[in-house]
Amino acid sequence: MTDLTEVKTADLGGEALGWAMGTAEGLDLFMAPPEYGNPWRVFARYQGQAIEHTKRYNPWEDWSLGGPLIEKHELTVEPSAWDWQHRCVLWRVQQEDETRYFEHVSPLTAAMRAAAHAKLGDTVQVPKELMHG
Repeated sequence: MTDLTEVKTADLGGEALGWAMGTAEGLDLFMAPPEYGNPWRVFARYQGQAIEHTKRYNPWEDWSLGGPLIEKHELTVEPSAWDWQHRCVLWRVQQEDETRYFEHVSPLTAAMRAAAHAKLGDTVQVPKELMHG
């Protein structure tokens, strides 16, 4: 296994956020090393009836993964700030009965931070390779 580093849940993004959310969901995760110009990436192994498959795990940018997690964790997603053309530029996400909320320009990133925080707390352990600069 790779070395882990501690990160504040509120600071998670990208692959590290995917790792934290997959950990919170109890998924069988692994990392694919950089190739063809891609950085380290997170994948999940799924066991079916006599078949195993792997799939990229990126709920911070894939609504087909992140959307169901918003429903599962009963998160409230709402606009928080607008630009001069009245477009939402910041989203706020909060879980029921939580006093803390998370904001980000991406509603999925804010939502995954809120869900990971609810399950894992203020800090999480993620592979250091996912914490690229």
